[in-house]
Amino acid sequence: MFDFVLVPVDGSDPATAALEYALEIASTHEATVQLLYVADTNKPSLTQYEGTVVDVLEREGEDVISDARERATKRDVPVTDDIVQGDPREAIVDAANPDFVDLVVMGTHGRDSLEKYVLGSVTEHVVNASETPVLSVREDADARRPYPYDDVLVPTDGSDNARKALDLAAKVGAHHDATVHLLSVIDEPALGDAVGSSPVHDRLEADAQEILADGESAVREAGVDDVETTVESGSVPETVRSFAADADIDLVVMGTHGRTGLDERLLGSTTERVLRTAPVPVLTIGAAED
Repeated sequence: MFDFVLVPVDGSDPATAALEYALEIASTHEATVQLLYVADTNKPSLTQYEGTVVDVLEREGEDVISDARERATKRDVPVTDDIVQGDPREAIVDAANPDFVDLVVMGTHGRDSLEKYVLGSVTEHVVNASETPVLSVREDADARRPYPYDDVLVPTDGSDNARKALDLAAKVGAHHDATVHLLSVIDEPALGDAVGSSPVHDRLEADAQEILADGESAVREAGVDDVETTVESGSVPETVRSFAADADIDLVVMGTHGRTGLDERLLGSTTERVLRTAPVPVLTIGAAED
């Protein structure tokens, strides 16, 4: 499925976890990994060294790239590398050109603080802005990184972006001969008290079942033999997290709406909340929509 995988590296624990996971995937697919280090021009990095001006971040980047290359060599994975200057968020999106890159693999923190909501993270920006699928990998102690995939979860609401995720999950499921789980969540917190009434809930459940039936047909047509469908009620991020944990899911595949404005950073989207809490890697797809 993947011939060219982009992996931004910075020497942090999340980035290293993502690199190791990307190398495992690349070795299976006989893919090439593009290592990218971005010298963040938002930070002061110039200093005096032996009478010459040296960019400390670029020197650090050389060390980070060297370590990443050694890890790839141990797995016999071919790599290319690049060190660039700029804003990491924009530089990674620019590098993730869908004409050349099949997959971006990035590490993400599981932090759920106000700082994360207000400022966002590099990974979450790339997830929203990239047209290339992004695989987000948590390095937290409670996170698993299974591969290959036996069980793939796709939360779906029938939207265009959810359909993109469904198509991608079907390709992954067919490639791995995995079970694809389709989950539709009746979002009780967002819908308010009205959803508690029996007629409203019954109508929403009927709509969800119709969405799942259409999704199941599409996934089976794509070559997946084992498909399971479920309707649950509750908070979407929490329901996705708990379903993934309870069903021993190996990968979550979701669409993203591409929102990157202040409201999105402040409140967090459903996809971004899942990125921070899912017990397994999350594969996202969806073009930016500002």
